[in-house]
Amino acid sequence: MLNIAAVLGMATIYVRYKQVQALNPEETLIIKKSTLFVVHECGGVLAFSMGSLYTLVQTVLSYLMQPKIHSKQVFWVRLLLTIWCGVSALTMLISSSIFYSSGLSFDEVQKLHWKPGDKCYVVHLISTSAEWSLSFSFFGFFLSYIRDFQKITLRVEANLQGLTLYDSAPCPVTNERTPLLSRDFQ
Repeated sequence: MLNIAAVLGMATIYVRYKQVQALNPEETLIIKKSTLFVVHECGGVLAFSMGSLYTLVQTVLSYLMQPKIHSKQVFWVRLLLTIWCGVSALTMLISSSIFYSSGLSFDEVQKLHWKPGDKCYVVHLISTSAEWSLSFSFFGFFLSYIRDFQKITLRVEANLQGLTLYDSAPCPVTNERTPLLSRDFQ
């Protein structure tokens, strides 16, 4: 649920950014404040570093869990995805270091549209490609859980604690088991 909330939160932030940008096209101060380049960079560093650490830890756990819990193939797939993740992260780190040490101004670093003749264009392409590659390695890693999660069943149980939201008295209806989604519409 936290992951879903995070995705929805990011979508909300993006929609709000685009709304502010569309409603105030001539207000450059508002646009610059709503971009928050530092937040983007910090979020990327945290997401990619913690995501890479997560894949490494889960690969070690997969190694320790074989062959009892799952097959050796699952471990090897996760190991390959972790190696892909590591190579992408290392490529991104090196290219980003070159990019930021090249002496570009802050406005040049923040450019949204790059042209082949721009200074550090190739380094920017490598860095961006490595970021996307790293993201896809995460997606692939999460897809490796499909077999593991097929054996899990989730149930939701709702308990009514009172007759109203403000009522502190216990609800007289106890132990009622009504499915949340009923197929009987009679």
